[in-house]
This record gives sequence, C-alpha cells and structure tokens, in this order.
Amino acid sequence: MHHPHASTSRRTTRLTRSAAFAALALGLAFTAIPASAQAGAPTPAASHPAASHLEAAATGLDDPTKKDIAMQLVSSAENSSLDWKGQYGYIEDIDDGRGYTAGIIGFCSGTGDMLDLVELYTARVPGNALARYLPALREVDGTDSHDGLDPGFTGAWARAASDPAFQKAQNDERDRVYFNPAVQQGKADGIGTLGQFAYYDAIVMHGGGGDRLGFWAIRDRARATAKPPSQGGDEVAYLDAFLDARVWAMRQEEEHEDTSRVDTAQRVFLRAGNLNLDPPLNWHVYGDAFHIG
Repeated sequence: MHHPHASTSRRTTRLTRSAAFAALALGLAFTAIPASAQAGAPTPAASHPAASHLEAAATGLDDPTKKDIAMQLVSSAENSSLDWKGQYGYIEDIDDGRGYTAGIIGFCSGTGDMLDLVELYTARVPGNALARYLPALREVDGTDSHDGLDPGFTGAWARAASDPAFQKAQNDERDRVYFNPAVQQGKADGIGTLGQFAYYDAIVMHGGGGDRLGFWAIRDRARATAKPPSQGGDEVAYLDAFLDARVWAMRQEEEHEDTSRVDTAQRVFLRAGNLNLDPPLNWHVYGDAFHIG
C-alpha cells in the first residue's frame, strides 16, 4: 500500500511515454544553453547538452548495484517500502486526477504511459490479461475516468504482474523514459552517482518535458547559480543548487509540499560527502526511517 502521502510522490508533469522520451532524447542531442540562463525559465529540450561529448564515469548509477539502490530509494518515497520489485502488481487510484496509478514507476491510465506500457506488453505477449483493456485505456487517456476499466482491470493488472514478460516491460519503460536519460545527462554534466540519482528522482516526479516545473527547468534554475563540473564547477556546490531548485519546484504545488525525499534523504548523502552513493545509507521520507547496509 502507498504511504498516506503518496500523492506527493507523483510527478507534476506527466507526459506520455513516447513524448517524454522524445523530449529527453532531444535534450541529450544538442549543445548546452548559456550559463547565464534566467533562473527558473524553462528551456526547449533541444537546447540541452549532448551526453556523447563527455566521457562516461567509470561507475555511475547504471552500475547494477547502484541501480538497485536507486530503485530502493525511489520506492521508499513512492511506496514507503524498499521492496521495489514488490510493486509490479501495485495499482490504485490515489485521487490525483490521473486515474489509476500502477507498477514500479507509477504508470497512469490518464497520462498515456500506462497505455504505452500495455501496448508494448501486448506487442510482446498477444492475448495477455490486459490486452482486452487497450480500447478503454485509449478512451480514458487524458482523463481520470475508469470507464471500461472497472471492475476487472485491477484484477487483470495483478494477474499480469506475475508474468516475467510484464515485469520486463515495466523495467524497459522505466529505463527508456526516465532512468537512462537521467544517467546520460548526469554523466554529460560531469556529476557522479549521487547527482545522477538526484536527476533520476526529479524526472520521476516532475517529468522530462518543457514545463516550468519539469526536470529541464529545474536543471536550468540550478545552472543559473552554479556551474556543473562539465563547465568547471564544483560538484557539491552544483548539486546543492540543483536540490535547492528541486525543492523550489516541489513547493510550487500543494501536493508536493513534503520535500523530505530531498531534505532528509538526498541532502543527507550530499552533506556526508557520499557522492558515490555508497552504503551504508540512512535516510527518512515522510518521517519514516530507511536503511541500506
């Protein structure tokens, strides 16, 4: 079950999977904006730097051990549990206007990414338990409606969740839309494992589009006050600026007023100088204590 504050964990700008990926991919394909960019002003994705211009770090968040830590950290905020692999079958309407929220990253029936996930799954496994709901998912896209989904959709989701092919589809969508672009951009900016995680957590919550509270706008706001290491800046100072910008963005909306996933988690690691996100890790989210040994 979700924590009572679960609605605070859902990103403010939910694009469809394909649109979000396109925006982030474009962002990784072009040159950097001037460091003098105005604080908080969103910049078109096409103006962001190319990850290919910077050597990849020897280890980063894409290291399998560190990636699993990242999944546990996000799950602590999204599901009040470190058991992220136990969330494939999670599904409920958390009354945030996005219909059903489900799975390991919060795919939503009202924002298109759940539809794209089920389409991917059905392309791989025709006749699966969710395939019959594709017409309804297309109809409710963009709304919070359950029309055509109730009463059987949640049960079908639970049945599908035991299928390794559906679990892989969820993993693949998470990686393609959120995790891989965040790590790529983090490496392009010259930040290490902790910074790459800060990027990933921001994209999970805020989305990767051009919204004024989206990931790119948060990054722009940080870059207006501190240079990333790729431009000769200090990594700790830059990450401080990024987390400040992230907290500012969260506080613009009432549903994100609890900023503990930054204040008593990411900021704790930064203050400890743990830029490589090495265990042991101790943090709090919504007042709950978590530990990775």
